[in-house]
Amino acid sequence: MAKFWHQLRQNWRALLCTPELTSDPDCHTPTHRSQYIQTDPKVLNVTAIIATTTMDDAQKVVPPQKQGCKGNEFSEVASTSGPSSKLPTCQQVSDERRAFSISLTTEDTLRIGLSADELQLKTEFDTIKKRFDSLPQVLQEIPHMNPCGVYANHNLRLARIHVYGFDYDYTLAHYTNHLQFLIYNLVKAQLVTEHRYPDSCLDFEYDVNFPIRGLYYDKQKGYLLKLDFFHSVQPTSCYFGRRKLSVDELELAYPGRKVSPELMCNLVALFDLFCLSEVCLLADVIQHFVDQKLDFDCGYVYEDIQSCITHVHMSGSLHKAILSEPAKFLQKNNDVVKLLKMLKQRGKKLFVLTNSPFPFVDGGMCYLFQDFKGENWKDLFDVVVALAAKPNFYTSQRPFRAYNMEKDVLMFTKVAEFSPHKVYYHGCLKDFVEITQWNGAEVLYFGDHLYSDLRGPAKAGWRTAAVIRELEREITIQNQLEYRIQQARYNMVKEVLGRFHASNLVTCDEDIKLMNTLRDMRQNSRLCMKALFNESFGSTFLTDTGKESAFAYNVQRYADVYTSRLENFMLFSSDAWLYTPFDVKILPHHVKVVPSLLMIKQDEITQRSSHPG
Repeated sequence: MAKFWHQLRQNWRALLCTPELTSDPDCHTPTHRSQYIQTDPKVLNVTAIIATTTMDDAQKVVPPQKQGCKGNEFSEVASTSGPSSKLPTCQQVSDERRAFSISLTTEDTLRIGLSADELQLKTEFDTIKKRFDSLPQVLQEIPHMNPCGVYANHNLRLARIHVYGFDYDYTLAHYTNHLQFLIYNLVKAQLVTEHRYPDSCLDFEYDVNFPIRGLYYDKQKGYLLKLDFFHSVQPTSCYFGRRKLSVDELELAYPGRKVSPELMCNLVALFDLFCLSEVCLLADVIQHFVDQKLDFDCGYVYEDIQSCITHVHMSGSLHKAILSEPAKFLQKNNDVVKLLKMLKQRGKKLFVLTNSPFPFVDGGMCYLFQDFKGENWKDLFDVVVALAAKPNFYTSQRPFRAYNMEKDVLMFTKVAEFSPHKVYYHGCLKDFVEITQWNGAEVLYFGDHLYSDLRGPAKAGWRTAAVIRELEREITIQNQLEYRIQQARYNMVKEVLGRFHASNLVTCDEDIKLMNTLRDMRQNSRLCMKALFNESFGSTFLTDTGKESAFAYNVQRYADVYTSRLENFMLFSSDAWLYTPFDVKILPHHVKVVPSLLMIKQDEITQRSSHPG
């Protein structure tokens, strides 16, 4: 058997392009050879996985200019996993499909010491090879998810919903990217004028490609972190300023690369869409202070930026700028108006509950209703509450105040009932329920912020719906063949690594090199998947490995249903039943490309081709 394992290692080296092979001077990856033999079941899959993948496929999957997988870009990552060669990129696999040369004679099996059981692996090996030869076709057979679908974390019967409530910002009204630039510029100017930050901060520019929502900021260390479902930090998606943190730095700050419950109190969640400009500004300020060698406290930076953001909102400067050019900042969407009118025609009660002041809400809603001449948006709503101070609205005892729209003042009379066409400020959930007599289970409230909008209603018994605009792009990318191929490769190599470790086959330097090469391939697929979403932080819902993020965990926790747009609900009748799929793991819109699923799909394809009738 010693000869057998020696021969196996030689064939693995040929398969995975170890430095022993001849190299092309214009390419970082050696020229490939393809001579393989069948081997132990624990390592069968990896040969089939890698040997049947062509570089033509990889180049179609991840164009280097688009995905950030060019040249020697991943060599730094490779150095963290051991003494391996430079990490192969998506381009650096052979341009020709690797062929198998595994027809073993009886004399061959005796010469290398194969037993009858090991000879039986030949059939299994050929079967696996054929399955992965048609990998793109198999992946295309996996159903696509609907980017405009409504997904249920918890069963919801619309027939039992009689009251629909709505937040305003990023729910009824959506904004263009110009808003993030506006917030960023207003806040940086406030930092300089009011907090005496260096004038050089005025040179900062908002980078639309850097931030995503769903991150955490460590006030003690100044780190921007992306966490997974279990609060483990993602090593390729954590930053100090604009510098990506190394694995060693993360390990030192968070032992085991996991944020313990004791350390979670130092973290603040950046979960709403207004946080995009905040994420970028935090990174830019810290990077500038580091570059200028200025002494600073990361907690103070966060407090100062938060103070300026609050001022920009409360002073009215942001709202005034938006209403001065509504076509530039607001996305007009007549389908939202049609949805509201449809709900009203079905006899549903509607209300607005927002933290924004009424003049700002009124200006935006009037713009959204421009194409509906002669119609007043307030006619559709039974109750309008502004400056509600969510999430405190759900727990406080603050009374409601009637708002005089003509004089822009609050009235002194006690609010004992909600009158049509009137507007109310402040208030609390307890009084709201007492006045309206709307039972919690019959209320469905829509919002974009998981904490401010949905956490309170979920605890109060309201049903909740999250409006998450990123969902459309995220599902579209997950439906793409290039993402599914990278996820399949990652899962396959990961499975083989696990089997290889369990088999105790790592006995010499050549085995260690093989393991490091496999790790590099796994890391390459991780980075390619990440770059499809966002080069800095990857997907909002997923980690680089395809697991659910901490943001996804909170969506599952606080939203009964979620969708990308309000108008997606127009597809459902008033008595529709939105239910959770029986096989859901975390979020129902996720599709996991796993080896076992590929095998099943391949069998279905083979049967169809064999029996076309």
